[in-house]
Amino acid sequence: MDTESLSGRTIVVTGVTGQVAKPVAIELARRNRVIGAARFTDPVARATLEGAGVACIPIDLLRGDVSDLPEDAEIVLNFAVSKTNDWERDLQANCGGLAWLMEHHRGASAFVHCSTTGVYKPLGHHVFAEEDELGDNHGIWPFLRTYSIAKIAAEATARWASVRHHLPTTIARLSVPYGDGGGWPAIHLEMMLNGSDIPVHIDAPSIYHPIHEDDIVGMVPGLVAAATTPAVTVNWGGDQAVSIEEWCGYLSDVTGVPARFHPTRDTIDSVAIDLTRMHQLVGVTSVGWRDGMRRMVAARHPELLT
Repeated sequence: MDTESLSGRTIVVTGVTGQVAKPVAIELARRNRVIGAARFTDPVARATLEGAGVACIPIDLLRGDVSDLPEDAEIVLNFAVSKTNDWERDLQANCGGLAWLMEHHRGASAFVHCSTTGVYKPLGHHVFAEEDELGDNHGIWPFLRTYSIAKIAAEATARWASVRHHLPTTIARLSVPYGDGGGWPAIHLEMMLNGSDIPVHIDAPSIYHPIHEDDIVGMVPGLVAAATTPAVTVNWGGDQAVSIEEWCGYLSDVTGVPARFHPTRDTIDSVAIDLTRMHQLVGVTSVGWRDGMRRMVAARHPELLT
């Protein structure tokens, strides 16, 4: 679906300085009144957004400080996330802050909450549908101890608030986002460049559904249109299931930089997902992973392409 289907609307995008939300806000600002919400600790990021027509309003979800956002917003896209590793702060910001946000915008026609496929309980090479079991998929990473559990709790908050405020809501469980702005494959490329081993799960291959930022932007109207009360949950990823081993091998092919792997149990397991519901409600992705990753290299390290 093309973003031209959203035009002349008032749209709030939270977490707007982040890798995923920034291109969404910039594209939507071409035809809509877009309010970007974040803490705005980086003045350069704020200036870039404002230069693209995004009105920037500081918020603090930890304190529930969202009162400066326009109450007449028709659509809210919540990409904000707190991952400080402080349990009290992260639960309060991700859940309490979301509750404040949804109450403030209870008159909106649609609320899209970006979650993660990292909420699923590790089950090897199981292909996860939206009703499958949830569990901590990041506890083994010391830098993301709170992430999965805070995301699960935030989903519960979104479901409650959707019913409480009669606010049509979509909970979109995002797989691996990537593009010119970065992402996990871009991190792997940097690891390859500095000679670091790339952790992969011992139960190989480590499979995910990378989704290019162009498809993320293009599927937002579909996620908005899918919003219901009670909330609907949708897996959100690229149509092609790809392993870390495969995409790093491809990055090596196009750059000539070797990829070295370190099989271990101390990393997250595969999270392959069933995209049936996404296809029914939102559509299919259009950017093939090889093309998307080559474009990522061209944007971030053009000197590596021969």
